[in-house]
Amino acid sequence: MFHSMQMLKNTLPKVIVKGIDTVHRAVIHKKKDEETGQDCYNLLVDGYNLLGVMTTPGIKGTHTTSNHIVEVESTLGIEAARKTIINEIQETMKKHGMSIDIRHMQLLADLMSFKGEIHGIQRFGIGKLKDRYAHTHSCEQLLDHLHTMSS
Repeated sequence: MFHSMQMLKNTLPKVIVKGIDTVHRAVIHKKKDEETGQDCYNLLVDGYNLLGVMTTPGIKGTHTTSNHIVEVESTLGIEAARKTIINEIQETMKKHGMSIDIRHMQLLADLMSFKGEIHGIQRFGIGKLKDRYAHTHSCEQLLDHLHTMSS
């Protein structure tokens, strides 16, 4: 361990770091690749500018994700934003030990994105929609209904 720390101490000052001014912090996360079993590294970034991160040399743009739904929509389009909504709900529920049928998450993402732009799940987002069912239900009632459907 001491040897590794000394090697890092000697190597890190030689590393050239470039940056994006809207990124506040970056952390390198090491994990095993499920297919090959080899170590792979993920760069976890705190900030925004998805397009800037995706086009940074050395970054695989096709493997870049963001949890900023509106930025994903403006950068990659409405379908990518819809997929991001599903992934974020799935990941959040998984971390809380909850399991929701994927079709219910897809229904919620469809409801939030079917007009071609992202609408929030609150009275100001869904309230803008003309759909009778979504328009007449508040956020709490809609989520209670989806929860009942998943049970």
